[in-house]
Amino acid sequence: MTRDLYPPIEPYASGMLDVGDGNHVYWEACGNPEGKPALVVHGGPGSGAGEGWRRPFDPERYRVVLFDQRGCGRSTPHAADPGTDMRHNTTAHLVADMERLREHLGIERWLLHGGSWGSTLALAYAQAHPERVSEIVIAAVTTTRRSEIDWLYRGVGRFYPEQWERFRDAAGDGDVVTGGDVVAGADVVAGGGVAGGDDVVGAYARLMEHPDAGVRERATLDWCAWEDAVLSGEPGDAKNIYSERPPADRIAFVRICAHYFAHGAWLEEGQLIRDAGRLAGIPGVLIHGRLDLGGPLHTAWELHKAWPGVELQIVENAGHVGSAEARGRVMDALDRFAA
Repeated sequence: MTRDLYPPIEPYASGMLDVGDGNHVYWEACGNPEGKPALVVHGGPGSGAGEGWRRPFDPERYRVVLFDQRGCGRSTPHAADPGTDMRHNTTAHLVADMERLREHLGIERWLLHGGSWGSTLALAYAQAHPERVSEIVIAAVTTTRRSEIDWLYRGVGRFYPEQWERFRDAAGDGDVVTGGDVVAGADVVAGGGVAGGDDVVGAYARLMEHPDAGVRERATLDWCAWEDAVLSGEPGDAKNIYSERPPADRIAFVRICAHYFAHGAWLEEGQLIRDAGRLAGIPGVLIHGRLDLGGPLHTAWELHKAWPGVELQIVENAGHVGSAEARGRVMDALDRFAA
């Protein structure tokens, strides 16, 4: 089940939406202005919405809206700037931004499509505003539980022990290492950090706020090397996806990721699966690769059991970044809902 993406298209409208706190969120609309509204919720957090996100949608039938979440892509201020205040960049802020964008564009209900972190944010928005969501299509399902974060930044290290020890040691085993001195760091948020003896994510979150640009850059490279290592065993060509990003985008990605994951995305543990009943009546398709080491299948399975009527499609030959077959299944689902 492989398909080619739809041909490249350019936006017919775009803008910068003032969402408060000094933040302006970039948005664009593509396809048919009279088509079915759909919102792309990109991953990361902090990856930005690239041009490729436009192409799974039939441009004749969809009005596709893309936006860059706070602090990344074309949104301002950018998280690569050390002066950017991260206090106003939380899951609740992003959910509010999505709803403000919907109102700004005059859309009554829209389909949500995303993957990885984008699935977490799409679920959080849909559970907060179920009356505004027509359908949901998500791939590489995550709910950003602390247990999932701990798996990605510690547990999966049992498959890559050498790379994980480098990742851990570069963070100073949970403390911030600067200029040869070890400075013990307090928890990023009391009771809100990642479970486990090695608070690696919290340490990286502190490193990314260090006043020395060299410290921040080293932490960025170390984090991206670990992310690339987790993907290295997947089928297909998934080499250096994170490390080869442009420098500013790379820094923003790591700073935002560490900020969100050190706080458990400001979600109660298991919240999105616990409250999946709120999605009853919203048609949904979950597409997940059986070989996804970064986000194992059990999360998609648990969500499938908790969300009445949702469809789970398991792709045998796909990992976290998907495959041609996974892409085809996403496009088939979007085509089905276009009607």
